[in-house]
Amino acid sequence: MKLGIVGLPNTGKTTLFNALTGSKAETGSYSNSGAKPNIGTAKVPDERLDWLAEYYHPKKYSPATIDFVDVVGVSVGGGKGNEIFQAIRQVDALVEVVRCFDDDTVFLEPADALRDAESFEMELILADLDITERRLERARKNAKGGDKKYRHECETCEALIAHLSDEKPARDFAFTEEDRDMLADGGLLTVKPIIYVANLDETGMADYCGNANFKALSDYAEKHGAAVLPVAAKFEEDISELDPEEAEMFMQDLGLTETGLDRLIRTSYDLLGYISFLTAGEDDVHAWTIVRGTKAPKAAGKIHTDIERGFIRAEIVAFEDLKRCGSVAAAREKGLFRLEGKDYVMQDGDVTQFRFNV
Repeated sequence: MKLGIVGLPNTGKTTLFNALTGSKAETGSYSNSGAKPNIGTAKVPDERLDWLAEYYHPKKYSPATIDFVDVVGVSVGGGKGNEIFQAIRQVDALVEVVRCFDDDTVFLEPADALRDAESFEMELILADLDITERRLERARKNAKGGDKKYRHECETCEALIAHLSDEKPARDFAFTEEDRDMLADGGLLTVKPIIYVANLDETGMADYCGNANFKALSDYAEKHGAAVLPVAAKFEEDISELDPEEAEMFMQDLGLTETGLDRLIRTSYDLLGYISFLTAGEDDVHAWTIVRGTKAPKAAGKIHTDIERGFIRAEIVAFEDLKRCGSVAAAREKGLFRLEGKDYVMQDGDVTQFRFNV
């Protein structure tokens, strides 16, 4: 999974990036500089994988990972949005950090989350308008030979340009089955799922439900079918540097039971429809991320294309069944291991061994 962290300048994007990835990327002046994007990776915490590691004592421990790309803050009307956004056109979803805190040492005006979310949406729309106009130019040149595919692409681009020019995001455009290539190339930003991160200070986080900016952003997100997540990014960055026991103590003071990373991961998986299946043994315990609804052979291909090509069947036990039994032998004795064929739809937490022949 790859997520792009975006937002207006000085909203706390890079602070959040540091908290999520354990990085030490420069904050503050970075937001208004021409610096390259910050890129980092976070391991996905998974208690199931931890249990399997305790059971097998493997040589290798391989949790799922999420890549984060933190781009420079985009100033409203700055005209540089499309250039900055090039680094995130291939991400799976956008994490938009919206300021829900006041700081008169940095900002002249109090926070207005709704205004900022609407303004940034317009920057995304303008970036999509620019890339669609360029695509139309190429399609017109290619259509001169009479190719029906490019004629259709011209018609779609023209309609999409009119749609975007009305300040409407591409997610609300009526794409047809023939337009899948336009969506599959990852160029359009306003079709991507969005997670709005309401960045609060510690006081606001302690009672985020009563925060007017958080409520306004939540209403806006619900209207647009997006997710919203309250986070105190500076607090998260600070506790990420502490040992787990200290961090837990400070989290309890704010009434938090899990870190911002944990909550963002869960929100991302839910939003994108992702699940994890597990493979385990003495060599490696490994979590593999797939789209919900994936069938067994396609899941096998996540490990290696040869396994998908030579797929015979999958031997599967649900993690909760295995844990409840306490051992592989006990789970086998109770008949909880089962053989599944090519039409089996993988479930979250399936502990799997693929049988194949190539």
